Amino acid sequence: MFENIKAMGALAGLMKNQDKLRAAGDRVRAKMQATRLTADAGGGAARVTVDGTMRVLDVTLSPALVAGMAADTQTHALAGSLIAEATNGAIALAQQRMKEAMEAEARELGLEGVLPDLGKMLSSR
Repeated sequence: MFENIKAMGALAGLMKNQDKLRAAGDRVRAKMQATRLTADAGGGAARVTVDGTMRVLDVTLSPALVAGMAADTQTHALAGSLIAEATNGAIALAQQRMKEAMEAEARELGLEGVLPDLGKMLSSR
């Protein structure tokens, strides 16, 4: 209980010093924009890279997968599934990294335990 009161006091102090809060937000944003996360599916047949803001930066398909896509519709459908799986994996990694960065900033600001569960917020997208 005393930890919550202490955290609420820190939050009230931050509300008075919005520059500090804005700077923390800017640090998280810059860190996430510079972060690169890659996931693959099908043993590397499809690979997707996203940044920490969950923006897709690159999609790479193996030559064998590309050749198979041209050969038959089954492989074409498989490629779509692999791309989706790799994209979802990379986004999950980005969500975890964002959660970690925000929690680290919250600790630095003395707000640990005050913010809502960021994991639940990010996974509900």
